Amino acid sequence: MQYLISVIDDGQAADAGRTDSATAAEMKAVDAFNERLQAEGHFVFAGGLAAPDTATVIDNRGDTPVITDGPFAESKEYLAGFWVWEAADLDVALTLATDASAACNRKIEVRALAEPGDD
Repeated sequence: MQYLISVIDDGQAADAGRTDSATAAEMKAVDAFNERLQAEGHFVFAGGLAAPDTATVIDNRGDTPVITDGPFAESKEYLAGFWVWEAADLDVALTLATDASAACNRKIEVRALAEPGDD
């Protein structure tokens, strides 16, 4: 089963006066963690995201599209990056996520990707 692992930045970089989300030590720990995920066959894909103020939200559900600069929600916490992992079950994903949280020094959200046909 595949899981989306969301990395949640709670503003700690900005609070410390940094413009980059992660410190060099955090990036080194994440690189080592990614190597472990690859070696154990869990790694599918990962990526870091640009700052929330670079986002654009598009809502074309009505008669006219509405395009808004900035994130869809104003919050101190934001999605800073993500992984997609392959794990046998939720328990494995949660164990890995515990280690991921320590490696990147961020909160982590784990959510299963819906299987085709799931409602």
